[in-house]
Amino acid sequence: MQKFAPIALFVYNRPEHTRRTLKFLQQNVLADESRLFVFSDGPKTPGDHKNVNEVRELIKDIGGFRSVEVVERPVNLGLANSIIDGVSKLVDEYGKVIVFEDDLISSPYTLQYFNQALQRYETNAKVMHIGAYMYPLQGKNLPQTFFYRAATSWGWATWKRAWKQFEPDIDKLTKQFDKKKINSFSIDGTMNFWKQMQEFKSGKNNSWAIRWYASIFLNGGLTLNPSRSLINNIGHDGTGVHSGINDMYHVRINPDPVTQFPEHVEENPVAYEAIKGFLRKRKGTFMQRVVRFIKGKFG
Repeated sequence: MQKFAPIALFVYNRPEHTRRTLKFLQQNVLADESRLFVFSDGPKTPGDHKNVNEVRELIKDIGGFRSVEVVERPVNLGLANSIIDGVSKLVDEYGKVIVFEDDLISSPYTLQYFNQALQRYETNAKVMHIGAYMYPLQGKNLPQTFFYRAATSWGWATWKRAWKQFEPDIDKLTKQFDKKKINSFSIDGTMNFWKQMQEFKSGKNNSWAIRWYASIFLNGGLTLNPSRSLINNIGHDGTGVHSGINDMYHVRINPDPVTQFPEHVEENPVAYEAIKGFLRKRKGTFMQRVVRFIKGKFG
């Protein structure tokens, strides 16, 4: 019998987002054959108790999966430590994992895509991460899926063999970069990935994702991605830990199953250029940026 990857869902204090994320996950093909592990982080402040408890009530009786296990953290670990701990435990036990946060709406075929890719590239050491989100890319000649250097964190999967390469120590990571690597890591300077590394180092963010991408990059790894997103993030409403209010990353979810995967494990140059083009223009014109700033500041 096919053994499907366990799903790790990380939740905190957003009951409505959690409800929507679960509803779409339950509608996935393979949901009823998948084990779901829900990691509920403890409250950070006394003011968080109410919402954390509301989320915990909501996740008490989840149906639609092969099994459900809820892990209630007695204290607040923070998103990064909660994810690192939960992913490490599940890959140790099951050899692979699918990871969701509490603000991700999925296609009915997202779990199917993950499981097919996990099986297909299980023994290929170069493939370290499978992403399900993709920017709204332009270009009709993109394949259904492709390899790319960067790791997206909105719905992803990996194996124990790859996760073993994860280096949480920012100093050990940064000292391996030179000017050329920084430019390549930052998608030819179009994305602020290196800035995120610097901000983690100075305590301005607590991102596990930037350290995971750096670990993949420094090990010469690649990530598998769909050209039409299988995930939309609904957390850009000011409620997220690392996301403000914006819609530049909003996508229309692909309603069809993924049926094609790359034969050769190498970065797709056409997809790379399409991503670079999106990243270069993602903030829009000066006026669009002003409007977004005003919306973000004054709602």
